[in-house]
Amino acid sequence: MSPLRLAVVGLGAYETSRARSYVSTIVKLTEQYTLCAICDASEESLKLVGDQHSINARYTDYVQMLENEKPDVVFVLVPTDGQTPCALTAVEHGCHIITEIPYAITLSVGDEMARICEEKGVKWEIAENVWRWPQEQLKQEIVRQGLLGKIVHARLYYTHGSYHGFNGIRKVLDKKAVRAMGYAQEVEVLPYESYGGQHETTRWWDSGTIEFENDITCLYEMPPSPSPRSIRWEVEGTKGYLSGSELVLFKEDQQISYPFEEIYEEVDGEKILSAIRINTDPPVVWENPYKKQKVSATDDIAKAAILTSLHRAVTENTDPIYGSANARQDLELWVAIRESAENNNSWVDLPITAETDIESRIRTEYVRLYGGDPIADKEALLNTQFGRLSALWTVAGWL
Repeated sequence: MSPLRLAVVGLGAYETSRARSYVSTIVKLTEQYTLCAICDASEESLKLVGDQHSINARYTDYVQMLENEKPDVVFVLVPTDGQTPCALTAVEHGCHIITEIPYAITLSVGDEMARICEEKGVKWEIAENVWRWPQEQLKQEIVRQGLLGKIVHARLYYTHGSYHGFNGIRKVLDKKAVRAMGYAQEVEVLPYESYGGQHETTRWWDSGTIEFENDITCLYEMPPSPSPRSIRWEVEGTKGYLSGSELVLFKEDQQISYPFEEIYEEVDGEKILSAIRINTDPPVVWENPYKKQKVSATDDIAKAAILTSLHRAVTENTDPIYGSANARQDLELWVAIRESAENNNSWVDLPITAETDIESRIRTEYVRLYGGDPIADKEALLNTQFGRLSALWTVAGWL
């Protein structure tokens, strides 16, 4: 089968942007995709990326790109608040889509997008990267093989973008969350410049308890930065635990450590990650499926897996490996923590089936910022300049 024609909208303002890193990965997956066009409001970004990767089809008009190039897939890499209008416009043109994280600005917006995609018969993948990191893939296999015994407890610290952390821990546990209880406080911090360039003097401090199936409990905290806590998650079982890049197993009165070992090979003169393993008996090994394409960095491997997921979904008519159902669960945990905090720390049962107060405020703030709703007014919002910080940040301190 010929490679799918993929177009990218949103190239990022900086050379190191996540969007440009995706483009660098896309062009390596030549058996899956042809990068047929790029679109951005900045002529400078179009020239830099287009020249770097020999992409001739360059557009500042998104709809014109869709009509002229007729891509099979559109990768929507615009800022968070612009994701839904751009994605739904691509769906209306019959394109399959990959959108950036998170699921949407609210669960109901994401649910409506999922409904429309299903109605139109297009595939939708969400670019959640954390659970696809090589070390996380190894952790998931360790748990699947039962090396930790019965899982009883987990801890999660995440200093920003906590849906990433919920994704990481949820995928290692491989269980659904059943309820959550949270605490949140806006606290004063030293002045800093936010992700979007605004001068800020406060941050949100979230914490909570999440109960998963099989009586597994996870303690969660998102402390304000700077903090003595770093991004980290740990999983404890009756036979051992996972912490950072290490497996520890209990043997009689001993604790035996199995550090993760990275193995590299030379491919066409480049040092490429070949595998990650632990030297248990027998060893547990994750092997890099993108070694031949010389995709080696942790997050680049995750990006390649995201792209591969959508390609398989389209060409084999299957569901994306992550997809809207998983993306919803990760955002839902953050919503549940804050909803609980705003309701006297009461338990919130999952899944959430009605719009919460905080989601209602986020959607209202979105309309205030841009003059329209992301779904009902998508056409009017297409040419809007969306900033890096979302209505999520304005209302809830979420990235």
